[in-house]
Amino acid sequence: MEIDVVLPCLDEETALPWVLERMPDGYRPIVVDNGSTDGSAHVAAELGALVVSEPRRGFGAACHAGLLASTGEVVCFMDADASLDPGQLPRVTGPVVSGHADLMLGRRVPVPGAAWPLHARLGNAFLGRRLASRTGTRLRDIGPMRACRRADLLALNLADRRFGYPLEMVLRAADRGWRIAETGVDYLPRAGRSKVTGTVRGTLRAVGDMRKVLGEPGGTR
Repeated sequence: MEIDVVLPCLDEETALPWVLERMPDGYRPIVVDNGSTDGSAHVAAELGALVVSEPRRGFGAACHAGLLASTGEVVCFMDADASLDPGQLPRVTGPVVSGHADLMLGRRVPVPGAAWPLHARLGNAFLGRRLASRTGTRLRDIGPMRACRRADLLALNLADRRFGYPLEMVLRAADRGWRIAETGVDYLPRAGRSKVTGTVRGTLRAVGDMRKVLGEPGGTR
């Protein structure tokens, strides 16, 4: 079975070598360059990744461009900042491949030295409660590592192109009756500063985007 891994990327030339070198056999990395000003695209191409350019800024825009470029039966998403280990992708894809889950999320479990600021954890917990109230789906983390079948995901017609994209994916999947589950994955010290959780402002922006998704009927924007 072909498995593609979408890696939204903004100035991650330092992290990409470690990330791409740890990609398991049979997993094809698709690095979506979202306007990097460093050598991310060149580094990714040199290391054998398929590089897609998405000029429209936004986490969701980058994720969706990678989804459209993918061809594998199963598609994964994960950050390109070395905060997650691609070697643990089989934990997330396994239940999807075996038919035991339709959408599988990696619940981040911080390792010693990993920085997961309090404001980011509180924001994540808030969204988890809102998600449970809205859909009955209980998740401990709206995590960035996830896997599902490509054709099914395309059929969800996700509309958000900002930080609401991951949450909209869960909402629409829940509305369609998908089996959604999570498994623990290591949350590692990332390379450089997070564009989202590294600042209170970044976290508030992400939570704000996700609240908009939660606040509209059907999870649409």
